[in-house]
Amino acid sequence: MAIILQHFFKHVWQKSKCLLLILLLPVQVFAQKDTTKKLQEVKVSSSIPKLQGVTPSQSISSNDFDRYSALTVADAIRYFAGVNVKDYGGIGGIKTVSVRGFGANHTAILYDGVEINDAENGQIDLGKLNLNGVQQITLYNAQPDNILTPAKSFASASVIAIKTIQPNLAADKPYQVLLGLNGGSFGLLNPYLQWQQRLSNTWSFVVNSYLENANGHYKYKTAGDGTDTTQTRTNTDVSEQEVDGALYWAKNDSNKFNLHINYYNSDRGLPGAVVYYNPYSDERLWNRDFFLQSGYEHTWDDGLHLLLNTKLSQEYTHYTDKNYLNNSGGINDQYTQREAYQSVALAYHITSNWETSYAADISFSKLDANLYNYAYPTRFTLLNALASKLTLNRWLFQGNLLNTYVTEQVKTGKPTPSETVFSPTLMVSFQPFSPNLQFRTFYKDSFREPTFDEQYYFAINNISRNIKPEYARQYDLGITYRKAFNNWLDYVSFSVDGYYNTVTNKIIAIPNQNPVISSIINLGKVRIEGTDVSLKTQTKISNGWREVLSVNYTYQYAIDVTNPNDSYYKQQIPYTPKNTLALNAGVDYNQMGLYYNQVLSSSRYFLSNSNSANYIDGYGTGDLSFIYKLTIANKSTVFSAHADNLFNENYMIVRSFPMPGRSFLLSFQITI
Repeated sequence: MAIILQHFFKHVWQKSKCLLLILLLPVQVFAQKDTTKKLQEVKVSSSIPKLQGVTPSQSISSNDFDRYSALTVADAIRYFAGVNVKDYGGIGGIKTVSVRGFGANHTAILYDGVEINDAENGQIDLGKLNLNGVQQITLYNAQPDNILTPAKSFASASVIAIKTIQPNLAADKPYQVLLGLNGGSFGLLNPYLQWQQRLSNTWSFVVNSYLENANGHYKYKTAGDGTDTTQTRTNTDVSEQEVDGALYWAKNDSNKFNLHINYYNSDRGLPGAVVYYNPYSDERLWNRDFFLQSGYEHTWDDGLHLLLNTKLSQEYTHYTDKNYLNNSGGINDQYTQREAYQSVALAYHITSNWETSYAADISFSKLDANLYNYAYPTRFTLLNALASKLTLNRWLFQGNLLNTYVTEQVKTGKPTPSETVFSPTLMVSFQPFSPNLQFRTFYKDSFREPTFDEQYYFAINNISRNIKPEYARQYDLGITYRKAFNNWLDYVSFSVDGYYNTVTNKIIAIPNQNPVISSIINLGKVRIEGTDVSLKTQTKISNGWREVLSVNYTYQYAIDVTNPNDSYYKQQIPYTPKNTLALNAGVDYNQMGLYYNQVLSSSRYFLSNSNSANYIDGYGTGDLSFIYKLTIANKSTVFSAHADNLFNENYMIVRSFPMPGRSFLLSFQITI
């Protein structure tokens, strides 16, 4: 092992001069004059899904967003196996995700490889992540297969990787402009623009922007006294604006740089809980977020591979609730969260079938607020990850060891203790006799520090709540099969994964009447047993016709096993259905497509005691989508129409927050 490390760091030392040049990259890349010719990239695509890697993964691309009636990331991933989206309803309602029974804080959201972080509450609102400019979304259980990645990619129980569209333009047409408009129920009006531009053989950029306005009003029914009363949801208006720009430089596939800038602004009402038929809410939420991130990647001929990522971000949140009963006459909270992040990752192929890597991430987060006598916490996090991947014939072995060091400081009160944690991961896959069949298994440890809100918000006497960190363990055993056919059937892709998870000191947020202020508790120990089943298939095109089908099923038995004397011992944890089923079926005919989506969820409980008083009914909703692609004046054009909750199902995902009934959406898009 010592010889290997010596050989590895010898190559790093030999490249030290190159690393110095990389730090001066913004000056160097503009000063150089490249006289080489760049061949136009040729992409080979296939409709057959790839055989999954050593860990389970699920993907959806921009070609399928309309198929799934998706406008946001939350809409797109709700059909994935193992995913439970907690939705407070409406266009502006907060939407968070839980994967395989873990809370939202155990899922990392990567935006072009860099995590979208929120040290304040840790829960990324997927409803505000618009799909304009998104190329692909992939959910990885455990972590991505690629070991050349920031250390943060190894730190969570699961990863949602969002990949944005990159320019791929030819010299004879150096630009592309895409204009679109969505409009429909609840007063929704959503124009958007995408501009791609080729500047030279090496430079290009893309700009995405959108506006979204809606009153959010929708009908819902309440039935608690034997009547069937229809009411209108109020305080659901939303106004959002986003501009996202990216600059790309690529000398070749082995030498690339990107710079990303994003600005998001929103003003929305938060619909309140419907308690005793009273739906009134005067809560409002303003967000003004900005981030700047850059990435650089270089591969040398001898196999050393470098990845640098840098990010600076600032998030401003303003939350008001004039009717909250306190001595101040309501809540008027303002937060400013700032983060600086730097990641360095190196990988090296020791042999053609053996790769090793090292990644180090440093982040500094600070939260300011206008609260009286607030803690004003700051957090320093250092992550170090060693990883290795070895292929031996039909076997693939992958493992890593992550070291997490977290320390905090506060201006008033007492900070949480510093933590140093080692988290190992081991994965194995095996192809026994066919390249289409694969068995896989993995074990993974992960660690989660309580967020600033969980530890300090509404703490008594300005001392932390003493919420303990979560420690999670995952065990997975699965099989995946993919087969292409030469008859009327194009392919079949099938996978089954059984998993066993444990969480020690699981942190649970129990929503109150106010959705932003929740009760925070440690459950002690939670055990999760589950199964994910996925099936995808489609027929070959015949006389212009093609049929597609996708089915995902999840079983989750997630129970509290802390204390046998507790009344809720071995009962299902809050907001976790035992059974969910997601189906997408459709038919294409030439340039037209008609698709039907169905989501079925079993009942849940909103408190730890699984009794009738805490019971929430299961639900089933169906969506219908129609897409028509045509050419107008040599311009590619797409018309689409969506009917969501087609059968006007009256349901709720979060207690006392009714979801919208039937709604309609019309979309138009043209590419110039």
